[in-house]
Amino acid sequence: MTFTEWLRGRTDDQLRALVLARPELVAPVPAHLDGLATRAASPSAVGRALDRLDRFALALVEALAVLEEPLAVERLEEAVGAPPGRALARLRELALVYGPDEELRLAPGVRAVLDDPAGLGPPAVDVFRHHPPERLEEMADEIAPGTAGGGKERLAAALAEPGKLIEEVSPEARAALGQLTWGPPTGRVPNARREVTVATARSPIEELLARGLLAATGEESVTLPREVGLYLREGRVHRDVSPVPPALEGAARDQDLADRTAAGQAFELVRAVEELCERWSAEPPGVLRTGGLGVRDLKRTAGLLDLPEWTTALVVEVTHAAGLLAADGDWVPTSAYDLWRVRDTADRWVTLAGAWLRMDRVPGLIGERDDRDRLLNALHPDLRRTAAPGIRLAALRVLPPGLAPAAESVQARLAWEQPRRRAVLRDQLVEFTLREAEQVGVTGMGVLATHGRALVEGGDAAGALSPLLPQPVDHILLQADLTAVAPGPLTSELNRWLALSADVESKGGATVYRFTESSVRRALDAGHSADELLSTLARHSATPVPQPLSYLIGDVARRHGRIRVGTAGAYVRCDDPALLDQITADRRSAPLRLRRLAPTVIASRSSRAVLVDSLRAMGYAPVAESIDGDVVISRPDARRTEAPARPPAVPPTGLDPEVAVAAVRAMRAGDARRGPAEAPPGQVPRGPATATIAALQEAIRQGVRVWIGYLDSQGNATSRILEPARMEGGYLTAYDETRAAVHRFALHRITGVAELT
Repeated sequence: MTFTEWLRGRTDDQLRALVLARPELVAPVPAHLDGLATRAASPSAVGRALDRLDRFALALVEALAVLEEPLAVERLEEAVGAPPGRALARLRELALVYGPDEELRLAPGVRAVLDDPAGLGPPAVDVFRHHPPERLEEMADEIAPGTAGGGKERLAAALAEPGKLIEEVSPEARAALGQLTWGPPTGRVPNARREVTVATARSPIEELLARGLLAATGEESVTLPREVGLYLREGRVHRDVSPVPPALEGAARDQDLADRTAAGQAFELVRAVEELCERWSAEPPGVLRTGGLGVRDLKRTAGLLDLPEWTTALVVEVTHAAGLLAADGDWVPTSAYDLWRVRDTADRWVTLAGAWLRMDRVPGLIGERDDRDRLLNALHPDLRRTAAPGIRLAALRVLPPGLAPAAESVQARLAWEQPRRRAVLRDQLVEFTLREAEQVGVTGMGVLATHGRALVEGGDAAGALSPLLPQPVDHILLQADLTAVAPGPLTSELNRWLALSADVESKGGATVYRFTESSVRRALDAGHSADELLSTLARHSATPVPQPLSYLIGDVARRHGRIRVGTAGAYVRCDDPALLDQITADRRSAPLRLRRLAPTVIASRSSRAVLVDSLRAMGYAPVAESIDGDVVISRPDARRTEAPARPPAVPPTGLDPEVAVAAVRAMRAGDARRGPAEAPPGQVPRGPATATIAALQEAIRQGVRVWIGYLDSQGNATSRILEPARMEGGYLTAYDETRAAVHRFALHRITGVAELT
């Protein structure tokens, strides 16, 4: 039975399982099952299928690759030391192995993709292929005298049963074979291509080379032929392989406590992203020539957010991955941020955590150097690793409830589940994933939170997180020492207002803000009056406004704006001549080169901005004045840029089952007819829209073919024979037998449906 015949004999359910497990086989849909068989045997498709295997399933494939086919399931069990069971069923589902239990075979193309399967070298015929024919004849005459055939074939026949040859060599030579028995099958020796016979052999290596038990593959490299390796393994292909994955080891934790801990960290992430975007709206950092964020900008942002630098880098990367931050000359928030910040906290976290889960960027590499010894900055283009989303998702999926496994344990588990992955990169990404998951709020105390599991599995993560989040408060506690205590997370509006009017002094269970002369002046510069400040404080404070704070606001407000600075070179205007006398007499004003034009006006050669800043540094409270004499409000501008297109919030789950149904029908139909079908003669079907929809739904339910009338883009009526698969969003997905391909049809263009007789 050939592989194509075996595929053709599979049921529709089995073919659907195949294309669901290997969706790349139907992109695009093959015209028939012969095309499916050809595509399934291609090196790229086989490699992707092998990458999905765990260690035990891969061991079965390697055993079939090195043993003679067809192979009975009992011999396969003996070769790996465990019943194949479910792993063999999985290999059949993936079409990597085919045939009955008595005659198992590898699918075409699989053997060619495997390099040194099971740690065994190539067969003797391949190992000695490039040796000189006369040398092979000499070796065959020595170890297999009297046999017929060419030197290479005689040598291979002798090595098929190498027991007698192995008994002839010294114990030292046998020890050398033992070092290569379980792989790797190659070794390095000087002058490997030396010509040596059984009689002239003086060292253990020469004994093995003379008898063909080792073969020279280079000037200093030798390989153990596969037949010799299998004999030394005494019938086993693998020494120690288990069908059961290694158990995770770690500390047990209370799941409820872990959920609450993770929820607290999730809230902190949302607040950090909001504060980052607010800060960078007013003072965005520049974009480096290489496209990243400068080291100094990262340090300054870490100080503003009161976070370690690596955590700040993670926050920046997640914000960028979520589409809330983009480059526009500087790193500025996008228009999507304004929509994001008005949503519920749980929904905002799902957006951030989903972006972290699916992003191909690796923040853990920030601070390291690339292959050319260049520093990898935050937001650097070279932080991308295509394997990151898959390994991140796999590492979280293996975490059991109530257990905080060690990183080494998770690495060992993934090494069993993904043996073909690059081990160094995989282990590094696992460490980064576990560390970052704690900061993002997916895990708490090392345990996968309930809302984190919902996020990983595509469930209602926001619904699981909402009850655990602290409720925002809309009040503060004002104290006589000019501080305000926020007893919990503030509402977004109150948080932004307080950040403008006061400076953060400390964070923790409660946030402490301090009112200073500069912070009050900052609020006045933004257009607020003293009465507005006091009324807002009275409205949101659970305690009366302290007298010292009222005095501070009143004092700053009285002095605020008495001095006006406009544009000439620049000028200073004040209704109090005595105050201008004080300024001109101040020695610190000498660099400003002031000149008295009138009792209430002073001119300066400095710019307006420099003059305002200098007077404030001298202890005055000037305000900028426009050319019309109006106060210039210095509210910081909130910069925005266009939001980039973002991938779906949930990681892709693979092929749509209904598309798989349509693909199988298409291949079956193409297999039955190696060409497009002819539409029946006569008038194209026509009928009411409701009857057409009902007929198509019935055809999908019964899985039967129908004849439809269809208007093309020019309005011409055509006939089509279809096998409908699904109907949604105003479109019908079906296999078009008249075109021998899967197409989508606009429902409003279908003129009618008729049954095929």
